[in-house]
Amino acid sequence: MAVWPDNVMAVNTLMAMSTQWRTAGMAGDAVGLDYGALPTVLRMGGVPRKDWPAVFDDLRVMEEAALVAMRRVK
Repeated sequence: MAVWPDNVMAVNTLMAMSTQWRTAGMAGDAVGLDYGALPTVLRMGGVPRKDWPAVFDDLRVMEEAALVAMRRVK
């Protein structure tokens, strides 16, 4: 998969957060990412602290797109 250089940190962060989906309801539908794990993921991923706000913004865009796609699959 080709990723634009400006998006590499955010995409890597989303991939590292792939086990951190919060679920709800009897069907276990994903409702969003567990942001409590995010600081650790960012640190372990080597994301410079100054880039955290931008990566977080990008992550939220990808999270919403992923939720829409997951809902569509059901």
